[in-house]
Amino acid sequence: MQKIGFTESLEKVLKEDPRYDREAYLFLRDALDYTIKLRKRQKSDISRHVTGQELLEGVRRYAIEQFGPMVPTVFEAWNIHESLDVGRMVFNLIRVGIFGKTENDSMDDFRDGFDFHEAFVKPYLPTRRVLVRPAVRPGAKSHRKRAIGNA
Repeated sequence: MQKIGFTESLEKVLKEDPRYDREAYLFLRDALDYTIKLRKRQKSDISRHVTGQELLEGVRRYAIEQFGPMVPTVFEAWNIHESLDVGRMVFNLIRVGIFGKTENDSMDDFRDGFDFHEAFVKPYLPTRRVLVRPAVRPGAKSHRKRAIGNA
């Protein structure tokens, strides 16, 4: 029996559940690899199965590393709006044999994993107030003095 490759399995997922972009699944696969590498660096037990919460943390960190303040824009284009969307993608990949799971894994592992605004928007908001000068309306007199020669 011939084993089906990632590309063929992903095609099956995309036909059965077209909600998420192909690039989103490729990102998710890379985020899993990133998460496993993080565990190696932290000298964690790398033979142990990656939990849903660990994967979500890896997705969050990898997304920020890859896209910075553009994460919300990229995720919006991929139709990813909450951590549960990541879980749906994971279970789509489990269903076709790309990802594995234990008997303890469930969609609940991804429910309310983290707030996307807190994770991807708030870190890039200004930390102090910025004074913005009102724009001068066309035809309105400017209160600024004109330099000689610019009359």
